[in-house]
Amino acid sequence: MSNMEKAPSEVLLASRDETDHTTGGGPAHPGGAGGPDAGPELIEARDVPLGGPRAMTVRRTLPSRARSFVGAWCFVDHYGPDRVAATGGMDVPPHPHTGLQTVSWLFRGEIEHRDSHGVHAIVRPGELNLMSAGWGIAHSEVSTPTTDVLHGVQLWLVLPREARGGPREFQHHAPTPTALPDDAGTALVFIGSLLGVTSPVRTATPLLGAEIALEPGAVVDLAVEAGYEHGVLVDSGQVEVDDAAVPVAQLAFRGPADRPLRLANVGETPARLVLLGGEPFTEEIVMWWNFIGGSHAEVVRAREEWNASGEPDGELAGGERFGAVAGYRGERAWLPAPDLPQVRLRPRRNPHAPR
Repeated sequence: MSNMEKAPSEVLLASRDETDHTTGGGPAHPGGAGGPDAGPELIEARDVPLGGPRAMTVRRTLPSRARSFVGAWCFVDHYGPDRVAATGGMDVPPHPHTGLQTVSWLFRGEIEHRDSHGVHAIVRPGELNLMSAGWGIAHSEVSTPTTDVLHGVQLWLVLPREARGGPREFQHHAPTPTALPDDAGTALVFIGSLLGVTSPVRTATPLLGAEIALEPGAVVDLAVEAGYEHGVLVDSGQVEVDDAAVPVAQLAFRGPADRPLRLANVGETPARLVLLGGEPFTEEIVMWWNFIGGSHAEVVRAREEWNASGEPDGELAGGERFGAVAGYRGERAWLPAPDLPQVRLRPRRNPHAPR
């Protein structure tokens, strides 16, 4: 999914002793965000319209003023359930990415994916589609004609320096449900390892991604990697993370901790959440619009090369770096990059990373 904000901002992530990392009054616990007795740090979502008078609105928790990363996860959009008849559904013209991997995960509906690597795929609920941009890729996303409701998450992974100049790639994986202990529910492990299950999906850094369904009244202590940061995005239900209530659409963050991750559904209806994790990402990056690079100059170059790929009212010619997307039939042939802010883009960094 593109970041379709007309004036995308860049956020300087300061170290924890320089700023309060809460948004909207959520608790900020100095350890973890990971201290042995601390509760999770709560990150509230902000609403972002995807453009147009009937556009979908997504709820974005990463990046935020509170935090830019959970491991290498650097972008979390949560959307729906949206009635396509009311919102117009998803119709994102060909647009670029650099330096990242996109992860599409649906709860309901279908999305048609086309990219300049030659991939034409349908994103379905419970099936992972991971696209690696490497040095550059273009793709489009359109909800299918049979979709009446769209509901899911769109996630990005930052690639480390040595992988940002790599080739385009696409991976698909349909995980099998795995039972949680004590009949607490099920998990779909789409990236990394959990509950004795390991996904075959390749990533550039050690990561975890799973959809977890919790039965009413269920409590489960998950054995997770002690060296990982973890984030829990609540999609539905009354969920507690490490005994702290986490409202729907908020992201609970916990830093590295040598103890299980406790998840509880304290309500009377099923709950669903997305669990993200990974080793702390220690590189500084510049992230603006749909580009990730190692410096301001790299992002400026990517924007210039993308906007030189076509005319505002004409076809997307492609070019060696981003390529062309075949088969897209929307109203706009491609999505030009917006103007850069009138300041030098500043890097994001993990507050746990050594200076």
